[in-house]
Amino acid sequence: MPKKRHHAAEIIHKLREAGVLLSQGKSVSHACKQLGVSDQSYYRWRKIYGGMKVDQAKRLKELEAENARLKRAVADLTVDELILKEVAVEKYWAQRGGGRR
Repeated sequence: MPKKRHHAAEIIHKLREAGVLLSQGKSVSHACKQLGVSDQSYYRWRKIYGGMKVDQAKRLKELEAENARLKRAVADLTVDELILKEVAVEKYWAQRGGGRR
């Protein structure tokens, strides 16, 4: 069976539908079957998106993307810094008239 990718808005909508079904006395398994998702997906979604609105979920995704971009930038700068330090040490020892000690 092919995997489905649900968008944040779809997930929040399905969680609200599940909430309505659960308030009517249905079991979680029955609600998940009606929504077409597994119990595991329901609990995972509820943990991540429980109580969120669509605009909050969009903002969360934007912040996660920005955070990943900033982490990559910091990693790149760290590598550049290490390279520059290594070059500086090599120049220092070259000026002193010999190899490293």
